[in-house]
Amino acid sequence: MMRALCMRLAHLGLPAHCVGDVTAPPAAGGDLLVASAGPGSFSTVDAICGVARGAGARVLLLTARPDGGDFPRRQADVVAHLPAQTMADDEEEEEMAETPERSSPRAKLPMGSLYEGAMFVLFEMVVLELARVLGQSPAQMRARHTNLE
Repeated sequence: MMRALCMRLAHLGLPAHCVGDVTAPPAAGGDLLVASAGPGSFSTVDAICGVARGAGARVLLLTARPDGGDFPRRQADVVAHLPAQTMADDEEEEEMAETPERSSPRAKLPMGSLYEGAMFVLFEMVVLELARVLGQSPAQMRARHTNLE
């Protein structure tokens, strides 16, 4: 979903890069890192947020569990709560189902699919608003879409 957001930002004419891409420039002051840690914390996301902050970039952390990890919240300028099931919720419900006095879990999408779907919808809504604010038409966005597919 983060890659999909980067693609849409590029369609808007904004400089956007995905962490790990060989063409991504170093993070610096004036940059914004949009990071996602559905369960609240991952060691890789924690480290990336720390590097970005150390380089002077601002950090926006998306998570389904805003109380689920101290380190990324300390590294983030803004924590956005996206309430949706993550892989961690899936694991907890499996553990609860193993306890006889607990009722069985509700049927849901597997692992983090619901969180990822919620991110996609959120990102598309953000892109629509950015297009309006930036005065970008669908035709202008299409003109920036690759022709190599």
